[in-house]
Amino acid sequence: MQKNWTIKDWQSAYAEGTTQLSDLLDYVVGISNDNNAWIEIATPEQLTAQIDSIATQNSQDLPLYGIPLYGIPFAVKDNIDVAGFHTTAGCTDPLYLAGKDAHVIAKLKAAGAIVIGKTNLDQFATGLVGTRSPYGAVANSFNPDYISGGSSSGSAVSVANGIVPFALGTDTAGSGRVPAGHNNIVGLKPTKGWFSSKGLIPACRLHDVISIFALGVDDAWHVAQLMKGYDKEDDYSRIHPATVPVAFSLGKIAIPDSLEFYGDTESEQAFEIAISQLQTMGYEITPIDFTVFNELADALYNDSWVSERTFAIDQLVERDTLLPVTRQIISQAENYNAVDAMSAEYSRAALSRRIQQMLSEFDALMVPTAPTIYTIDAVNADPLTKNSHMGAYTNFVNLADLSALALPNLIARDGLPRGVTFIAMGWHDEALANFGHQWQTALDIPMGTSHHHYHSDTSQTRTTQSDQPQSLIPLSTDDSDSSVALAVVGAHLSGMPLNYQLTDRGGVLSEQTQTAATYQLFALAGSTPAKPGLKRHEEGRSIAVEVWQIPKARFGEIVNEVPTPLGIGNVELADGRWVKSFICEEYGFEGGTDVTAFGGWKAYIAKQTESVT
Repeated sequence: MQKNWTIKDWQSAYAEGTTQLSDLLDYVVGISNDNNAWIEIATPEQLTAQIDSIATQNSQDLPLYGIPLYGIPFAVKDNIDVAGFHTTAGCTDPLYLAGKDAHVIAKLKAAGAIVIGKTNLDQFATGLVGTRSPYGAVANSFNPDYISGGSSSGSAVSVANGIVPFALGTDTAGSGRVPAGHNNIVGLKPTKGWFSSKGLIPACRLHDVISIFALGVDDAWHVAQLMKGYDKEDDYSRIHPATVPVAFSLGKIAIPDSLEFYGDTESEQAFEIAISQLQTMGYEITPIDFTVFNELADALYNDSWVSERTFAIDQLVERDTLLPVTRQIISQAENYNAVDAMSAEYSRAALSRRIQQMLSEFDALMVPTAPTIYTIDAVNADPLTKNSHMGAYTNFVNLADLSALALPNLIARDGLPRGVTFIAMGWHDEALANFGHQWQTALDIPMGTSHHHYHSDTSQTRTTQSDQPQSLIPLSTDDSDSSVALAVVGAHLSGMPLNYQLTDRGGVLSEQTQTAATYQLFALAGSTPAKPGLKRHEEGRSIAVEVWQIPKARFGEIVNEVPTPLGIGNVELADGRWVKSFICEEYGFEGGTDVTAFGGWKAYIAKQTESVT
């Protein structure tokens, strides 16, 4: 096993037999903590217990399909409970030994993932710099003199340095995004309530989310599909709505009309390059008044919202045990009363509504993930001011109930990464992920500190926003909360006469692939326009299909239009997945022509057209 492996690399190694679960024991023993990323690394006993649990699950020996994260190591920010590990929240003395997994940890373990350690953080997740910890400042993965970003510092660095393919952080004011930007990785900040927060030590419980770090968007989205879901034991968990887009459709991206980089010309130039990249991809860029965003961002630490942090911390520790900077921040709550708290909420609601109305006209807002990056010494010399600079483009997001995705942009001439973040309406997480997939494919820069470039698992040729159809992340698990995967084989294929029935409903192309080698294809007699029928048969072959993601709220409309003898059923793809598909009743094949030998409907139509001409 090697560093910088993606989830797919780990899966391939297990499937080929070049890596065994037991190899993780030596792998974890060899982890260095020179950059202060780790608070607690798993012991051989902790690893063995998790490995044995997976072996019990894997009775059918199907690591790739039966257990989606079979043997995949991951790291967890140390304010999230993992059974058998201490939870410190960045305190010198552990708060407790966790007896139960946080809800999302239990889900990931059930999917076969293995926790290899708990990671360093700004104490009680109060900071965006990664220096506020008794376990030492977490060094940037590109230059140890610089900050890693926080508060999810250790998780981000463990991914950027290639130790794990993904890690969990948290995000209240930007803690799942700023470290991603400073370390050239992806930071997925979900809509509030999409992932359960049960088992998380809160910072601001109303606005906390558990976040995901990964080298690539595909891995982050894959993990999100396993973590998602309503949790009745989490008071702030929410049910995902069906009526949300699965991809960008307006072709318009907003940017702030005025930007502050605090004298960092490298960051300023990097953002200009990102704007040019968007334009190359076919997007219209529109500067918008950023005043309301700044007003809401300022409220997080300069209003009574800080009282939430004070409440959470006071439940667990005495204030005199805290770091001075943490104690200074939470003591601000003494300046506010209940009337101030209500006033702050009313103000938040009003500002959020204005922000949401502005963003509704765009696919997303693009901002610098952070306006600049500082040395550790510079932050230590002026901790409050330098920390506040890191939140310039992140603080408002959760307060306004938005979704966000931090993405790599470039490595600047000073050798440090500069990232960008795309922010969209709440529950537009899938649309952001699908755009992020396109963005990383277009940039083609190394992931984390490695020399490995982002490559999608899809065989799809990259498309731009202005091209149709768009290329999306192929879902490797069940359908998403927002969409249904539908395999099309004939007249609904891109460029075919009924494709508009998909695109008019917001459907977007996920991948071009094939069925399992157990299907026959027939040209149906008397159908207009010409349509095929797909028939499962043990003497068949693989047939070319396209898999489209259809918004769940519109899927019924498509089903309603399907004429006899066709219907909607399930089809097996070449990689073993089953998805919804057009199928045909047995009587429909009467009088039809077997065109299986062509391997797909488009090849058959092309031959027919050639014969006519």
